[in-house]
Amino acid sequence: MKYIVDKAETRGYFDHGWLKTYHTFSFANYYNPKRMKFGSLRVLNDDTVASGKGFGMHPHSNMEVVSIPLEGYLRHGDSVQNERTITPGEIQVMSTGSGMSHSEYNGSMTEILKFLQIWVVPKQKNTKPEYHNYDIRPLLQHNELCTFISPEGGETPAHLLQDAWFSMGSFDVRQEITYQLNRKNTGVYIFVLEGDICVQDISLSRRDGIGVWDVEEIVIRTVSDATILTIEVPME
Repeated sequence: MKYIVDKAETRGYFDHGWLKTYHTFSFANYYNPKRMKFGSLRVLNDDTVASGKGFGMHPHSNMEVVSIPLEGYLRHGDSVQNERTITPGEIQVMSTGSGMSHSEYNGSMTEILKFLQIWVVPKQKNTKPEYHNYDIRPLLQHNELCTFISPEGGETPAHLLQDAWFSMGSFDVRQEITYQLNRKNTGVYIFVLEGDICVQDISLSRRDGIGVWDVEEIVIRTVSDATILTIEVPME
């Protein structure tokens, strides 16, 4: 087994007034040559946006973008004529492909917005841009790790143009979760949203991350009530 641990306090951090953001991997003004990516996982940003503020229209291409609200209202607009506000329990997925512009705003004038912005490098370049949003609440069962993104969709509501699996779950203390990797040559990045866990006897706390590869399965144990996100991606 190989692994890398990214403690919460070692992430890149910027306070722009309207935006407070933590970067697990190099992004914008944060550059760390040891933290460029984890396999095909390129960006994992933990953003807090002030009421009524947000990211104006800006372009992207050839990236799979997943946004996961944790608190508040995330309002999306884009150049392929989609507009939607989503809340915790919903996600949005963009395949930016040959190019699209989008904006992401706090949809409330009184409450803060907290959300994860995640980028995955796609298998193919210059595909047709697409946007989708999904309600994953029916999948989220307590004390279960629920997969909501997979390569072909199938039994999951969402898919990416990459061999990637996203799963999330909230667990009571002293639970044991065995994560089996879906394919050879993939690795899984485990991000602790809340609480404390152990991964193969490595202790992790709120907003810590660990990337694990060269292994068929991983045992996760909860030390307290905990919520975790797992992202499995190709390592090549």
